Amino acid sequence: MKLSLFLFLSLSPLAGFFPFTKNPGAATVSKTENAWSKEELTKANTAGGKTYLTPEERDIVLYTNLVRMNGEKFFNTFFQDFVEKHNRDMQQYSNYNTLKISRSDKYYTSLEKDLRKIKDLPVLWPDEALSWVARQHAKDMNKRNYAAHNSPEGKTPKDRISQMYPRRSMGENLSFGFATGLGNVCMLLLDKNVPDLGHRKMILDTSYGVNFVGVSIQPHKSYRYCAVMDFVSLPR
Repeated sequence: MKLSLFLFLSLSPLAGFFPFTKNPGAATVSKTENAWSKEELTKANTAGGKTYLTPEERDIVLYTNLVRMNGEKFFNTFFQDFVEKHNRDMQQYSNYNTLKISRSDKYYTSLEKDLRKIKDLPVLWPDEALSWVARQHAKDMNKRNYAAHNSPEGKTPKDRISQMYPRRSMGENLSFGFATGLGNVCMLLLDKNVPDLGHRKMILDTSYGVNFVGVSIQPHKSYRYCAVMDFVSLPR
């Protein structure tokens, strides 16, 4: 059994507080969405109508699928919208140079290069049981104020996911500080200060054959928000 586990945890001098933003302005969204056909957006929206997910959780699935369908287009549209708004929002903080996303940074340039290669990967499908697993871990991290794959008593992602889907390829991404689906997906793709780019690789996975995803965004005592993405390979 293959098991791939990745953690996204970006700490800043803001003592655990990450500013969070809602979606880009309507004009920006409209301009970007016009670059995508109705057929593409419909295909990516595999979580549409899944009432066990919040709108922002459904957006995590939507944006993950869009980047898998056409990485270069995603980089030039939604990712650029996110970078511009994120950098504007960060200007109010004294450590702006740490918080901003620089287009000359090696993580930014490597993402641009990697996403040029991404085209027509299979979409991921949401799973209610897996989302329940993700939600319980996110709630536990908030309740006991920690940020890790393993619980304080040592329960691992494999332990949690195998409750529902034993003997399957699986993986997990965690991110902290962002309330929106777009923010979480973009920061996991950027993978700043994560040398092995594990989260990016998980989102763009082909080798493990993951095809279902469970997602949850929950409050977090130290980071304001935490998001969990659990992945598994299942027969369709």
